[in-house]
Amino acid sequence: MSKFKKKQGNELPAISTASLPDIVFMLLFFFMVATVMRDSSLMIENRLPVADQVEKLDKKDLVMYIYIGKPSSSYTQFGTEARIQLNDKFAEVDEVQAFIASERASKREELVPFLTTALKVDREANMGIVGDVKQELRKTNALKINYTTRQGDISQNRQ
Repeated sequence: MSKFKKKQGNELPAISTASLPDIVFMLLFFFMVATVMRDSSLMIENRLPVADQVEKLDKKDLVMYIYIGKPSSSYTQFGTEARIQLNDKFAEVDEVQAFIASERASKREELVPFLTTALKVDREANMGIVGDVKQELRKTNALKINYTTRQGDISQNRQ
């Protein structure tokens, strides 16, 4: 008689799935924390001009974006002239005040003085519409304005 017996059937044991829900929830929480949601999708052409002295904004959550440019190829039914985009829709100049008021209402009261309006203007856009937007911003007392650009040599703006 031997002390050691051979196994009768060389079957593999079943895989334990007890830790599978833990792994799934860990992945779920990771992607929830690591994913950044897009604020708005661009409906205009937005080739930013180039500047050589650029500063970064510190707090992106205190910035209100106004996009100005020609409608992109997907939105040609809106014409070929420069348009204003507020959030995810085209807007007229007189809607800028309501946009600023709604953005201010969505922030805490102590943060309202620190709000900055960022103008993302296409390099081919007409400056008349930019002037009209700036007039509307003055009417709502939104005087902190930032022009968004790319960093580079300013001679590239002539191309």
